[in-house]
Amino acid sequence: MLDLKRQYAPLHRELLAALEHVLQTQQFILGEQVASFERAAAAQLDVKHAIGCSSGTDALWLALAAAQIGPGDAVLTTPFSFFASVSAILRAGAQPILADIDPLTFNLDPNAVRCALDTPAAANTKAILPVHLYGQCADWNAFSKIGADYGLKLVEDAAQAWGAQWNGKSAGSLGDAAAFSFYPTKNLSAAEDAGTVSTKDDKIAKRARMLRQHGMRRRYHHDEVGWNTRLDGFQGAILEIKLKYIAGWNDARRAIAQRYGVLFRKAGLTDSGPYPSKGIVLPQEVQGAHHVWHQYVIRSARRDALRELLAARKIGSEIYYPVPLHMQEALESLGYAEGDFPESERAAREVLALPIFPELHEDEQQTVVDAIADFLS
Repeated sequence: MLDLKRQYAPLHRELLAALEHVLQTQQFILGEQVASFERAAAAQLDVKHAIGCSSGTDALWLALAAAQIGPGDAVLTTPFSFFASVSAILRAGAQPILADIDPLTFNLDPNAVRCALDTPAAANTKAILPVHLYGQCADWNAFSKIGADYGLKLVEDAAQAWGAQWNGKSAGSLGDAAAFSFYPTKNLSAAEDAGTVSTKDDKIAKRARMLRQHGMRRRYHHDEVGWNTRLDGFQGAILEIKLKYIAGWNDARRAIAQRYGVLFRKAGLTDSGPYPSKGIVLPQEVQGAHHVWHQYVIRSARRDALRELLAARKIGSEIYYPVPLHMQEALESLGYAEGDFPESERAAREVLALPIFPELHEDEQQTVVDAIADFLS
């Protein structure tokens, strides 16, 4: 699925020098190296503030809490995402409200959101948390309109979307605040868990910086209960180096995604979609979006059998995500049941992520396509 050594090899001297600098300066927690990364990240996103923290999950919580979302509030999001999209809402003390996805993009469906907002259960909704799933922005034209119509804050779950854009504006600059993950498999990756909150709002930024270190604005003076979620100097150093290369890496991912499309269509393996029948449905970049292809996710009616064949041929694949959030045992208290979100449930049965990373070779892609052709034949 991913070979991180191919990315590391040409950068290893530059990365080791940056880590050596952290050892020499002894600024292991926050410090100038983190501050330097935050300035560079904010400039790349075209926002005023980037606040580094210890994981993408913490970034989601920080973004929500810094936007004054807490007990008594509800936040509307998707059931088809990583667990943190909902757990961060609960950690902030708010109530998650779910709406179904668009089967074409797998992102939160604006029409489903409007329907959910018009129910009594959503009376206390204060924010929407759209997820830019797999590296493609949610329909921000629609969500901006919904936010204005209902008086809601918009917080982006941009964990998979560094470098993605909507109508020329960067993910992370679209809403009131946004959260990014730099988990080692992400397009922009650290060497362990790391994340950041981005915002144009001075008040949100000030509050996020306070909350990330136990609610302190002044040392040992705690204004409220925060958390210990600071970014360490080593990760700041690594991320600042990689910021210089991320645009090129994302361009390479886009070229690989385009090549997959050409190869699959040439082999006659595709269904028009959005649902598969005899072939596979390819992912699409929709109008207005600049997709960065964190994952290349096809749909197959016989997904599990296809994955077994790929595994037998030593071809990596992954299911993002096999169990929608409303069907997770840990979230039974939300009160949803199987059948409540049919698009999310169907996607969970059909999606399969294929290998994609900037250094993937064309012959390796052909191997993937040939294997799927054999399966479908």
